[in-house]
Amino acid sequence: MADIDEETQTVVPSEGLVTLTHVIYGLHAFSAITGLVSAAFIVTAFLSGWPSIIAVIINYAKRSEVHGTYLDSHFGWQIRTFWYAVLWFVIGAVLIATILGMVIGVPLLLVAGLWVLYRIARGWITLADRKPMPLPKLTMKL
Repeated sequence: MADIDEETQTVVPSEGLVTLTHVIYGLHAFSAITGLVSAAFIVTAFLSGWPSIIAVIINYAKRSEVHGTYLDSHFGWQIRTFWYAVLWFVIGAVLIATILGMVIGVPLLLVAGLWVLYRIARGWITLADRKPMPLPKLTMKL
């Protein structure tokens, strides 16, 4: 049975899951930083690096174990970061394939790489404070 924080009435995750979440951020960071020190774009290294791919697989495999805890928001944050990076990479690659689009595609990939670094840093810092990540705001106006 899960522990409940009496003060906040929230489910407290096990220390093992907290450590695992730190490891997942570390795997993502390792892949992204590889792009800084190589000829690859940050976003390319992030998406194609084995550490990041392993991290996303762990996210999906362990997501049910963190459900109901503040770690659930971190797992969602990490998964969304990966898949949005895939989207921006595909858009950038398609643009680079055209001569006119290259002017937009290369800067788009550079910005996407900086965005990935920001998401990893913000998430990891928030995790260190044992706080949840903000939920995405999905609003539809009819």
